[in-house]
Amino acid sequence: MSTSSEHSQKIASQGKILIVDDTPDNLHLLTRMLTRRGYEVRAETTGEMALAAIKQDPPDLILLDICMPQMDGYELCQVLKENTETRDIPVIFISALDEVLDKLRAFDVGGVDYITKPFRIPEVMARVTIHMTLRRLQQQLHEQNELLKQQVSERRMAEKALQAANQELQRLANLDGLTQLANRRRFDEYLEQEWRRLAREQLPLSLILCDVDYFKNYNDTYGHQAGDDCLRTIAMVLQASAKRPADVVARYGGEEFALVLPNTPLEGALQVAEDIRIALKRLKLEHQGSQVATVVTLSLGVATVVPSSNQDSSSLVAEADRALYQAKSEGRDRIIAGDWKRIESEEDLPGTAVF
Repeated sequence: MSTSSEHSQKIASQGKILIVDDTPDNLHLLTRMLTRRGYEVRAETTGEMALAAIKQDPPDLILLDICMPQMDGYELCQVLKENTETRDIPVIFISALDEVLDKLRAFDVGGVDYITKPFRIPEVMARVTIHMTLRRLQQQLHEQNELLKQQVSERRMAEKALQAANQELQRLANLDGLTQLANRRRFDEYLEQEWRRLAREQLPLSLILCDVDYFKNYNDTYGHQAGDDCLRTIAMVLQASAKRPADVVARYGGEEFALVLPNTPLEGALQVAEDIRIALKRLKLEHQGSQVATVVTLSLGVATVVPSSNQDSSSLVAEADRALYQAKSEGRDRIIAGDWKRIESEEDLPGTAVF
């Protein structure tokens, strides 16, 4: 023998049906018949009472009479179909009206089926079974669609998050952690990229290599934390001097920095280098360990070439490095071009040496 709990579960599993009819005999017969088949049945005698019951607990199916006082079945069905929360509940009309126009109107207001009174039990049960099955399938499809939408939305969000993470990872992979300039890896990639492009276009490519003068002495005098702060300040000076979007400033290694200047002739590169040298000296960063000045200074090597497919970018780096070595050999705090031509500064700060 089934317990009351088991019986409740069975009823709930079959679905909920609302019967709306102002004839008590019809209500009792349909309620008894459907309850025996395992449905949870409620019955109302007016359209107004039915609306209140539907609002409180929407059924899976409605059996609806047409001829009722105040609000007839057509009006009730139309109200339900105009409401987004109830428009998907299937409505089966059960009515004594047997004219074709009555049936057409029932379907026109949203009914899914029409049973003529006096009804036959097997016909009612067959049609209820069909529409309850369709209702369950419709609900399952809706749930699956909602789940699919959620999964698609979550996947898109995950893809966007992954894309953002990859972009951030790529950005971090190309940055020097201390100075936030391009790192050596990014420098190598960008220089090679611009070398190939300008080799095709036959336009000049300039490179500036610069080194902080007596930086080891700076660290020994002020400590490594102060040395890091000094490098960050120099990085800001370099970045401010690279005014075009195509110009890339990189930390080349240790206290060495590099500027890649596409579409820039030697004269333009020398001007950028001089702007950097003067801007740094104007900051007057104290450097008691320097043997060339009382403030932090830079030595700079500049090289310019119109790239050729017969060479690679390493030749430009080698030329700029030779110029930098020459600048350091000749006393530091100066700029040397790749042709070893010594560039005299036309502007300096009061009280500092002019080389």
